[in-house]
Amino acid sequence: MVATVSDKTVWRWLHEDAIKPWQHRTWIFPRDPDFAQKAGRILDLYARCWEGRALTSDEFVLSADEKTSIQARRRRHQSLPPRARQPMRVEHEYIRCGAWAYLAALDVHHAKLFGRCERMTGIAPFDRLVTQVMTQAPYRDARQVYWIVDNGSSHRGHRAVQRLQALFPNLVLVHSPIHASWLNQIEIYFSIVQRKALTPNDFQSLADVEARLLGFQRYYEELATPFEWRFTKDDLAAVLRKLGDTPALAAVA
Repeated sequence: MVATVSDKTVWRWLHEDAIKPWQHRTWIFPRDPDFAQKAGRILDLYARCWEGRALTSDEFVLSADEKTSIQARRRRHQSLPPRARQPMRVEHEYIRCGAWAYLAALDVHHAKLFGRCERMTGIAPFDRLVTQVMTQAPYRDARQVYWIVDNGSSHRGHRAVQRLQALFPNLVLVHSPIHASWLNQIEIYFSIVQRKALTPNDFQSLADVEARLLGFQRYYEELATPFEWRFTKDDLAAVLRKLGDTPALAAVA
């Protein structure tokens, strides 16, 4: 029977069926009791504002995070380049040659990038990224440098604030709310890296991965302009009101 039914007929049957299990969207509800306050601080920084005042020219905002487990996959057969009417062909099987953690920071208002490859994430690797940035001009002599980070173990909580401010007194660590990585602009850059530099994953060694990551970082920085961030505190308030006005959603949240 299947062989005699057209694909359009099958699709029409599925479309008319009341049960559509393939139509779904994953969602994480705000569960941080201080979500609006923490998110608002980040949105203010993107608008060059902090605690009700405009940032001065010697204050900077950086967005930082880690992209973990970037593998070097050596394909068992050499990849074939694209040709006319034929896409690039990449062998499915591969040999694992290790993995990097790519730590990066983005100056959100100047589109300046800093990055490094580390064998693993952790406090020491993240502190090396911070030192890489904070020991060079203009951040070394800045009035304040605001670092927007998530709640990962490398930079979580008040201890991270104390540790980093002891190293660099002009550093202000700003944590995003829990489950709010979409507020961190470095994630936008990571998505670009994934599409433009790491796909397909076909590398001979970890050294090749590092060269690709840092080379793309330099290339992107030469062309990049700051992201046009348009989501404001008013937009955030509207979203939170919408969640609060829906009893079922509010109960889950």
